Amino acid sequence: MPADPDGGPTGTPVFRQDALMDLHSDTDALSVEVRTWPAQPPSLGNCSVQLVVTSERSDAPVPDLSVDVLPWMPAMGHGTSRVPLVSETAPGVYQLDNVFLFMPGTWQVRTTFSGAIDDHVTPTFELH
Repeated sequence: MPADPDGGPTGTPVFRQDALMDLHSDTDALSVEVRTWPAQPPSLGNCSVQLVVTSERSDAPVPDLSVDVLPWMPAMGHGTSRVPLVSETAPGVYQLDNVFLFMPGTWQVRTTFSGAIDDHVTPTFELH
């Protein structure tokens, strides 16, 4: 598959079945499975991240949330100049595209959900 100028692949993401990590939201209201593409864990450049969001109480998908995302490198105190694109691809399944992780180190994907439930998760990746 051809790469874009920043090292990311082009095409439709196909996420692995197994999650890279399972997170609980800040208030423990949500459970979030995290997957990345094209590599899991992600590598330098553009990537896509899939968040499968379910209710901790009922284990049911949580659809129709507004999702705000901020890729952040805490050691350097900065994010990235690109804004990730967020779409809901199935009920409770949110895809983050154009997540640009451009230098080695620890990256957080600070994620805020709002709607039926207001909450946060922070998937963290170590890039080499």
